[in-house]
Amino acid sequence: MTEVPVEDAKLVTLARAARARAGSRQGAAVRDADGRTYVAVGVVLASLQLTALQLAVAMAVSSGASQLAAAVVVGAEPDAGPGLHALRDVTPEAVSYHADPDGTLR
Repeated sequence: MTEVPVEDAKLVTLARAARARAGSRQGAAVRDADGRTYVAVGVVLASLQLTALQLAVAMAVSSGASQLAAAVVVGAEPDAGPGLHALRDVTPEAVSYHADPDGTLR
């Protein structure tokens, strides 16, 4: 894994675990400015589709987070679309990472 701060490496571990537990294509984890973490996988229903990062950001915001420090998406493809836009809506300067399923940062 590329050298990242310890607290960001923990996000990779959390996102990988969520992805594996749910058998999902992507897992995501975000850390807010207070150090709290939120973990999610993508949701695909007939009436609702959310990327893992969209859901993790929504969970943070719905829990009262007003600033996000960092985010990680784990999966074969990054979330360069709606999830990243949601992250930037909350905190434009938040750090974001993409990691392969094995945890290797790209």
